[in-house]
Amino acid sequence: MSVTTNFETFCNNLLITQTKRSTISDRYLAICKRLNKDFWGMDTTSGGRYVGSFGRNTANSYVSDIDMLFEMPLSTYNTYNAYISNGQSALLQAVKNSIATTYPNTSLRGDGQIVQVTFSDSMKFEVLPAFKNDDGSYTYANSNNGGSWKKTNPVPEISAVSCGDGLTNNNLRPLCRMARAWKYYNSVPISGLLIDTLAHRFLTAWSNRDKSYLYYDFMSRDFFSYLKNQDANQNTWYAIGSGQSIYNPDNFRYKATVAYNKSLEAIQQETDNFTWSAKQKWREIYGNRFPE
Repeated sequence: MSVTTNFETFCNNLLITQTKRSTISDRYLAICKRLNKDFWGMDTTSGGRYVGSFGRNTANSYVSDIDMLFEMPLSTYNTYNAYISNGQSALLQAVKNSIATTYPNTSLRGDGQIVQVTFSDSMKFEVLPAFKNDDGSYTYANSNNGGSWKKTNPVPEISAVSCGDGLTNNNLRPLCRMARAWKYYNSVPISGLLIDTLAHRFLTAWSNRDKSYLYYDFMSRDFFSYLKNQDANQNTWYAIGSGQSIYNPDNFRYKATVAYNKSLEAIQQETDNFTWSAKQKWREIYGNRFPE
């Protein structure tokens, strides 16, 4: 198999199956329906939004954590903001109790800013109850340290990834999914939003951003080079689209260096017609969803 076929097969293997997407959708809609009934008094499944990697469409087939935001009525904010102590925690408990009505036998817990719903197949939904601001951002509850309100702005991040994918001949999202496979297989300490941010910055400036799968070996090599050369003293980046801070204190550069060196070996082995050895080297980087 050629480089083109290998990487095309790999990228297809990283797509979330329709069966899994249907399961995610069913659970998402059930959660929205319950929260609408209990907080808005309406029988509808509107008001929710996928966020995180699934919302940006950069999640791959390994995905098990689904981030979703649900817009709450302003009256609910006023109620819990009036609490003398940690109304934020009380809000999360109210949301947790609501979801438990629909999923009484499912593990639920309020955790800092979200309500985590863990299903029997180990899929987790992280539900962020939030209040929409006039500028399109959202205010959400932080129950830590006595409680506070914080702001998030995921919509411009989703838009930035979509725009970046268009600017790169639809290569950005595959790169993000490939990087997640590397993260998953090698336990790389890098957040998903940082992957998407750095992939966007790298690829939109890369000279071969408009090429096909034939260039994905070079794209991998050069992206790992870009990662390993991130400032060694930097631990905060700013997200594409929103400009929100991404705090990532753990050092991912060493594993990026290892991946870069292995990509050099893989490319050389392919050049020397040792195609099987080249694929094994890519599998050391990306895991067993890269074809044998």
